[in-house]
Amino acid sequence: MEIMKLMEWCRSYRRFDQSKPIPEAVLERIMEAARLANSASNRQQLRFIVVRSPEMVEKIFPFTHWAAILPKEVGQPKEGEHPVLFIVSTYETATKAKWTDLDLGIAEARMTLTAAAEGVGSCILANIERDPIREALDIDASYEIATIVAFGYPTHESHIVEMKGGDVKYYLDEKKDYCVPKRGREELFRMV
Repeated sequence: MEIMKLMEWCRSYRRFDQSKPIPEAVLERIMEAARLANSASNRQQLRFIVVRSPEMVEKIFPFTHWAAILPKEVGQPKEGEHPVLFIVSTYETATKAKWTDLDLGIAEARMTLTAAAEGVGSCILANIERDPIREALDIDASYEIATIVAFGYPTHESHIVEMKGGDVKYYLDEKKDYCVPKRGREELFRMV
């Protein structure tokens, strides 16, 4: 896929085909993308937990909260629409640096773009219940859970639309596809 088309397609997806698992080769490329990501001072302090068994994905799912702008009955994936894979991003609390969040953003952008190139949708989730997730996955207390990235083959589309009146809120159209308003280039960039 051409890079600009890929970035346009790489949106947050929140409804997935649960009957379609992600092939091992695709998962390997997603993990490799995170491994190769830039890291401040090359510290490579992020650690990832791949949750791939359907039982564990379903155990973690109730502790994830989706699409806060939309009403819960619309934004939260329904039964049969859940992701098929989670990747939990963590780091050792004692070694957190001022650049850790930047490293996290780079690694997750690499993972989601790699997934998108394979037709796999994703959603980065920060609105999560960390304590139950820590317990379910037996994550050592010395590690902070940063975010979770959900993956699966989307059952809906997500479109970029022109922003009107400064309203940044995304919404669903009549086909229940996501419409994501974006600011114009002239508002975001200043040329000197």
